[in-house]
Amino acid sequence: MAVRAEHAVKVYGTADTAVTALDDVSIAFPAGRFTAIMGPSGSGKSTLLHCLAGLDALTAGKAFVGEVELGTLSDRQLTLLRRDRIGFVFQAFNLVPTLSARDNITLPMTLAGTVPDPDWLATVIERTGLTDRLAHRPAELSGGQQQRVAVARALATRPQIVFADEPTGNLDSRSGHEVLELLRAARDDFGQTIVMVTHDPIAAGFADGVVVMADGRVTEGGTR
Repeated sequence: MAVRAEHAVKVYGTADTAVTALDDVSIAFPAGRFTAIMGPSGSGKSTLLHCLAGLDALTAGKAFVGEVELGTLSDRQLTLLRRDRIGFVFQAFNLVPTLSARDNITLPMTLAGTVPDPDWLATVIERTGLTDRLAHRPAELSGGQQQRVAVARALATRPQIVFADEPTGNLDSRSGHEVLELLRAARDDFGQTIVMVTHDPIAAGFADGVVVMADGRVTEGGTR
């Protein structure tokens, strides 16, 4: 399995203000598949994604990327794992406004002091349709183009798994469709493992399977 959770619990707050976002969740996501996680607001789907990606820590239980348990890693080890093995696409793009599209795409490698594989980078840029937009800053790009930059950034390091949290939430239907096609192509053509949180059943239709959450628990899962 590419990533999994075992009896995952996440509680925010304490005593009377405590909110259980994840309530004993055990789930595994196969390598090389595109899985969508659906559910109403407050169901725990984004919390699950963030804990699986090492962006947030579980209160109890375990999260694994491959065979590595995230809870056993130091902050530095966790940072290195996220850098080397995980890509993340956020709803809000999270681009650096002063950098060009190209520099945003290669930013993780710049911070790591590594040089991108030129052939792979060219492939990612071409597939995301950004060849003629590389010198533009985020403010000079449409929302759809900014999210394509974010997808390219997530793919540029050739991570084992790509997490996407409501990647079409801020986009119109056409731009959203383009981003979903990119994620689908990452699975079909590059063999990437994709785990995407979405509230949109049309977006979920791009996935191989759908997991449904409610009240911090997994209620069902299956294939499209």
